[in-house]
Amino acid sequence: MSAAGRTNTRDIARAAVRAELGQVAFELFRREGFEKVTIDDLAKAAGVSRSTFLRYFGTKEDAVLSTFDAKGERVADALRARPGGEDDWTALRRALDTAIEPYHQDPDDSLAMTRLVRDTPALCARQLEKQHGWRPALARALAERGGSTERPALGDWVRAAAALDCLNAAVEHWTDSDGRLDLVTLLDDAFAALAPR
Repeated sequence: MSAAGRTNTRDIARAAVRAELGQVAFELFRREGFEKVTIDDLAKAAGVSRSTFLRYFGTKEDAVLSTFDAKGERVADALRARPGGEDDWTALRRALDTAIEPYHQDPDDSLAMTRLVRDTPALCARQLEKQHGWRPALARALAERGGSTERPALGDWVRAAAALDCLNAAVEHWTDSDGRLDLVTLLDDAFAALAPR
């Protein structure tokens, strides 16, 4: 087996363990409350040592929000893949379907996760910080769609930031409705509120 094959297998196994540890952490936080659970509690619940748990997650916040790490790049890739003739605002809206996909796959877990994050100041702040990190990737993807190899222009940054604010507003309304409202429609409406007239 080649070194690349071993690395790929190792990466897959590491991602699977990370996902399992993240799920254990989420369930424990959901049951006991984020503030009451320690790293030692998480390690014990997962059946691993504290040092093993910390190899996968440096903080309790990261154990909950690890799925956010790669999501920005996935949205940026989806944005680059949109048809060239599509305007940037529409392309951003469609690319964000990637971000809301988990809400359709498992609405109950998504609602519980969103509430946990919203009701825990440390998680809310960390989520916003992680999402803030998506902006450069989205701005670069917008610049590339426009044919630029230069740094993204101010307008690219503004559109990326506005799109993420629309996402947050839609998810907030969806959460307030206990998941009864359609998230796709909410996101469409949020984008429509800022669409050029």
